[in-house]
Amino acid sequence: MVEDQISALNIQVGNLCQFLPQDKVGEFAKLSKIELLEATEKSVGPPEMYRFHCELKNYRNRELELKNALLEKNSSLEKMKQKNARYQQDVERYFEYKRHQDKIAMLESKRPWVIYDNVRKQHEEVKINRDRQKAELKALKKARSPMMQQIEEAEKECQILDSKIREKTAAIKETSEKCKQQQDALERKDKEIENVKLDLRKKREAEMDRQKRIQNTRKMIDDWNNELKNIDSTENIQPQMDSVTSALKKLQEERANVDGRINDNHRQKENLLQEKRGVADRIEQFENLMNMKEEKLRGRFRDTHIALLWLRQNRDRFKRRVCEPMMLEINMRDHRHAKYVENHISSNDMRAFVFEIQEDMEIFLKEVHDNQKLKVNAVCAPSEAWDQSKPSKPIEELHRYGFFSYMRELFDAPSPVMSYLCHQYRVHEVAIGSEKTRNMIERVIKETKLRQLYTAEERYAIKISPYTNESISSNTSLRPAQYLTVTVDADKRIQLENQKNEINRQLQSLESLKADLVEKQKQLEHRDNELRQQKKELLDKKNKKKQLESKISMKYDSLKQMEQDAINLEQETERASSKIKQINTEKVKLVAEFMQLIKTCITLNKQKTALVLQNTTSVFHKNRIEAECKAAVVQIRAVENQLMELEEKKRVLLERCKELIRKAEQACNLQPDQKIPEELSKPLKALPDTLDEIDALLNEERSRASCFTGLSPSIVEECKKRKEEIAQMTLELEQGKKELDNYRQNISKVKENWLNPLKELVEQINERFSSFFRSMQCVGEVDLHTENEEEYDKYGIRIRVKFRSSTQLHELTQHHQSGGEKSVSTMLYLMALQEINRCPFRVVDEINQGMDPVNERRVFDVVVKTACKESTSQYFFITPKLLQDLTYDKKMTVLLVYNGSSMLESRKWNLEGFRRRRRRFQP
Repeated sequence: MVEDQISALNIQVGNLCQFLPQDKVGEFAKLSKIELLEATEKSVGPPEMYRFHCELKNYRNRELELKNALLEKNSSLEKMKQKNARYQQDVERYFEYKRHQDKIAMLESKRPWVIYDNVRKQHEEVKINRDRQKAELKALKKARSPMMQQIEEAEKECQILDSKIREKTAAIKETSEKCKQQQDALERKDKEIENVKLDLRKKREAEMDRQKRIQNTRKMIDDWNNELKNIDSTENIQPQMDSVTSALKKLQEERANVDGRINDNHRQKENLLQEKRGVADRIEQFENLMNMKEEKLRGRFRDTHIALLWLRQNRDRFKRRVCEPMMLEINMRDHRHAKYVENHISSNDMRAFVFEIQEDMEIFLKEVHDNQKLKVNAVCAPSEAWDQSKPSKPIEELHRYGFFSYMRELFDAPSPVMSYLCHQYRVHEVAIGSEKTRNMIERVIKETKLRQLYTAEERYAIKISPYTNESISSNTSLRPAQYLTVTVDADKRIQLENQKNEINRQLQSLESLKADLVEKQKQLEHRDNELRQQKKELLDKKNKKKQLESKISMKYDSLKQMEQDAINLEQETERASSKIKQINTEKVKLVAEFMQLIKTCITLNKQKTALVLQNTTSVFHKNRIEAECKAAVVQIRAVENQLMELEEKKRVLLERCKELIRKAEQACNLQPDQKIPEELSKPLKALPDTLDEIDALLNEERSRASCFTGLSPSIVEECKKRKEEIAQMTLELEQGKKELDNYRQNISKVKENWLNPLKELVEQINERFSSFFRSMQCVGEVDLHTENEEEYDKYGIRIRVKFRSSTQLHELTQHHQSGGEKSVSTMLYLMALQEINRCPFRVVDEINQGMDPVNERRVFDVVVKTACKESTSQYFFITPKLLQDLTYDKKMTVLLVYNGSSMLESRKWNLEGFRRRRRRFQP
């Protein structure tokens, strides 16, 4: 009901021309020309004006839709016509393709007849050739008979000559063998002469060699006799040999002693190395545990791990000891107790580096914080030795409550770390209890007076209230341990390191002792070699005299033997000359016999040559006759083969003719022995009569037909169907044009009903708006603006203002004018709407806030003058302040709204009481 009443009164809460809150003043300036026109139409225009405007926009959109649809349909129609034109070409090509196919069918029908006619002609030609070959074969056989008789006579003559040639060849061979034997005998005689000469030469050389050996032997005997005179006697050598043998024996004992010590040294070294490997393995186990702790640090606190690596490389930059993060330095004695320490010490301190002096910590933080930008914690240990602090109560006194240790005794840590924890966390006074402690916790808190304690699974913190002096306890559950679950026995690790160092020291000592023993062994070995060499030399001297005497005796025997083996060269020379003379006599006899045999061999060869020449002539004659006979035989066989081929070809061509005429009749759809009809005979006669011409024409027609690809009989139907569609679309296009013309007539009517009143309305607003601006010594205009009269959604109201005489008129925008100028322009535009407004009231909220006093006064005067007229709607002007000495009218009502922290509550408001009180104070 409320919405209906508001609509009936033309109240538009969202229209800035009727309701303008303070925060919407900027939005009014932001309104586009189009939005301002719509707001003005709704606010002051006739009820049908905005409806006409909306109809025009809808009509325009529909007009554009119809226009676009017609354009699309017209484009589609043109495309269809073009496509159909292309299809018409395809139809024509299809009919041309059919003509080519028909001609191909006719050519294919005639082609078998042409082939049959060609084969028939070939059959006739083969028959004629066969008869010719028969006559030729008969003549060849008749000419061959005399040749056979001539061949037999020639063969007999050749056989006689061959027999004579073989006899001469045997005689020549026999004579040649005898010549060879005589030649071999001569060569043997020459060999015998060479052997006699060779024997004589060898005997001369043997005699010369014997003389040289005799001289050499005598010289060797003289040299050995001289050497024998210079050799000492055996009695002088034996004492020296005994002395060297004794020294060698002592040296062997000393070398055996050194070798034994070297073996002992090697065994000790192997034992120590084995022990060292065992210690290294155990140290590696400790290192693996430390690496596990360091890996946890790297995974959770990467910056801290980076700083740790830097610290290990730069420890020389610090004056005192720097401890690594506490989670690495703290070593639990029992990993099950790690949860107490981790719940007691903050995670920030668990990853903190511990320094002994402040100066070192500042150097460290400057590097990692300032230079490397790492987030790292660092603390400084107290100067006092807090790690030596004693608990206030011995742990034995707390055993009855279930306590078994103080926290400090649960772990080991370097002195600076322990001092810091004792000072900061009082770990030397934090008692660790068990489940028994938890069960009697109230009694424990009351009797032990401990400030912090731990049970098996909880932590308790006890405070004394400064007001009531009562104990206040709080407990929390223990978190599982994360950092200290890996335990490393530091004392055991140090003990292993010391053991490893001791083993290394012993190994170095053994290496030094081994070097001395090896050096001594080399010296003894050198001395041993020297003594052995002396002994060898003495033995050689002792045995040399006997050897020389034996050699001299053997050489004398050899000399006697050589002197007895002398050769008489004169006798040997005479004996050799006699043998050579006898052999030469035998050679002369052999040469005479050899010459006679050579003459006989030459005579036989001449006779054989004559026979061979005669035989060659006979063989040539025989071969010529045989060749002529063979040629005749070959020719006869060739003619016979040709005759057989012609017979076969005649048979094949006859069968081929029968087959071809059957195919030709089938190609023309004729029965066997049926004549070609007249209607078929005439087109066939018009075609070429040769197979080449038919094939050429057939290939040409097929090539032309193959150019017509993608054609089918359905294309004719498709072309006909598309013509019908073009006619239908042309009809629809005409109907669309008529509908568009009707829309344009409606638009013209509605435009006339909308645009003329709108122009009058804008002119009225412009007159009032310009008048208001002139009263303020400024210039303002309002006009109806559009770039295209047909674009009804682009129409808008343009406000242009000029507040200074030196400037031009500028369109009112959110950026060009100041806030006060925009407020004045907005207010005056609303005043221009006031007298023609159809709304019962109008609201403006704090429109004067951005104005200077002069413009605010002028605008207020315009508002009062305009809003207080008889014919205008009611006007609400809301403002937090007003200028003094403004002009007011009797038709104005001023309502003051009070609010603040000192105001009475609504339930205490009593208007009658206020009046009575007022009357009491009046005189």
